[in-house]
Amino acid sequence: MKVAVSRKEHFNAAHRLFNPAWSDEKNFQVFDKCSYPNYHGHNYELIVTVTGEPDPDTGYVMDMKVLSGIIKKHVLDIFDHKNLNLDTAYFKNTNPTAENIALVIWRILRPHIESQLELKIKLYETERNFVEYPAH
Repeated sequence: MKVAVSRKEHFNAAHRLFNPAWSDEKNFQVFDKCSYPNYHGHNYELIVTVTGEPDPDTGYVMDMKVLSGIIKKHVLDIFDHKNLNLDTAYFKNTNPTAENIALVIWRILRPHIESQLELKIKLYETERNFVEYPAH
């Protein structure tokens, strides 16, 4: 019997959606205001969900203090109050869309979560726009 546990976190970050192979005009057509050269920011809400069977000794799927510490060290300390395009290696060659940010966060966290546990990322870019990975 599997149980899902989730930790909600928050970080602020700036980014610019831009394909360097395209003209400024095409970038604006595709990404609109998100392609402005001086960047823009979001107050991201991150929900990390871990699913598995509760440990028979502790009753935990995963200790939430441990999960919180992993997220802080490997995601928040790297992304919070940063320009994702300029300040992080993760987006030097990857367009920092919400979809790609969620994928990157999953890839960062996956090695730090026990392999028998499922990991899901939900990232809110705005109150009404969010992405999930994996999607099923």
